[in-house]
Amino acid sequence: MTTCGPKDHCGVFGVYNHKNAAELAYLAMYSLQHRGQESAGIAVSNGYQIDVKKGMGLVSEVFDSNVLDKLSGKNAIGHVRYSTTGSSDIKNAQPFFVEYFGGSIAIAHNGNFVNTHYLRSKMEASGSIFQTTIDTELIAHLIAKSREKNFKDKVICSLSKVKGAYAIVMLNEDKLVAAKDPNGFRPLCLGKVNNRYCIASESCAFDLIKAQYIRELDPGEIIIIDKNGVESIKPFSGKRSSACIFEYVYFSRPDSNIFGGSVYRSRVEMGKQLARECPVKADYVIPVPDSGNYAAMGYSRESGIPYEMGIVRNHYIGRTFIQPSQRQRDMEVRIKLNPIREIFKGKRVVIIEDSIVRGTTSKARVKNLREVGVKEIHMRISCPPHRHPCFYGIDFPSEKELIASSHTVEEIREYLGLDSLGYLSIEGLFRAMPKPKNTFCAACFNGKYPVPVRDTTSGGALKKNRLEKNK
Repeated sequence: MTTCGPKDHCGVFGVYNHKNAAELAYLAMYSLQHRGQESAGIAVSNGYQIDVKKGMGLVSEVFDSNVLDKLSGKNAIGHVRYSTTGSSDIKNAQPFFVEYFGGSIAIAHNGNFVNTHYLRSKMEASGSIFQTTIDTELIAHLIAKSREKNFKDKVICSLSKVKGAYAIVMLNEDKLVAAKDPNGFRPLCLGKVNNRYCIASESCAFDLIKAQYIRELDPGEIIIIDKNGVESIKPFSGKRSSACIFEYVYFSRPDSNIFGGSVYRSRVEMGKQLARECPVKADYVIPVPDSGNYAAMGYSRESGIPYEMGIVRNHYIGRTFIQPSQRQRDMEVRIKLNPIREIFKGKRVVIIEDSIVRGTTSKARVKNLREVGVKEIHMRISCPPHRHPCFYGIDFPSEKELIASSHTVEEIREYLGLDSLGYLSIEGLFRAMPKPKNTFCAACFNGKYPVPVRDTTSGGALKKNRLEKNK
């Protein structure tokens, strides 16, 4: 299955000791739906046993009031998914649930392990039988195999063996556990609702359930919530923070606070910086909705060029990249985004996009604009060119499929049919961030991978890449 843009990864949520736990998980998953539209699931615990409901499709398609009423229990975790590791199949929907000699456990995971092939091959050789193709199942096997005596130590032991990106929530009969990898690739935050603790991938989930945002989990932190309260432990130390910078560019919702900073403010600042670096004379600044809206706002403010919502998005159409043929994807682009003819005809416009991956979708959009009589099309991208794949939970295509990996900016401009094309520089992107640049992973732009990547197609051989040195 080919894609025209980056796939969303996953969203997770957890709440402990709340009488409406399943309902809160349902609402929170609605707020996190942008992080995954492939499947949705909720696991609840009543203190003695765990019940799980999951299915393919959107949250609204998997759950209704009748289903939620049957999910009784005060502890719950939820998950929305788009596959990165593991195929699109109901057996790979999460939370992943298993019963073993130590009890029951449900796990929801956002991220990607880079040593999956190595660990899985080793376990299968020793007799383990896997039910799915998702790397999340590795955690369950590691916990079950751990010789540690208590659940906390089993979790620590298991997570010490996996490498890569993870923001995880786990539920056993009487505990809610949240964990973030030592590099802190993926966002995960702690909140409180009605004096009960909750966990979410993004703070926007807290807004809908009227929860108080407390803080972002630290890299390598594990939080254990049970009847005794909240315990925070940090068994993994010494790693440099490598927060995914593309969360700010595209994935996270603009109303979220992630990694301790506002997504909205960063996107507006990206647009301002882009206007400074790539100025152009034009009549209007027009975003490609919805992900380009706030960078376009910043570009307009900095340049003085009027901001216009010249492209109307049809919100009742699926995501363009999941269609099986290029012809169908091109048709979906036309259905999903429609230009307002009166705004474009005879005008010079600056189109603000969040990114260009393959270029096929952008090419179709430019063609549509030419058909309505636009005079000049200048495209500005609010991040640097994508030249490298991501191995930490964002399903970017392979390097050969990334148009910027083998083409110059001028060649891309010509392919797309633009009058001019400009990207935000990587230094400009860092300047738009709320934290110092050495706290972010920007491997998809600069090829500097903070964690060595094991090639899952070659038996665990170390992939040749430029590893970021700890400074």
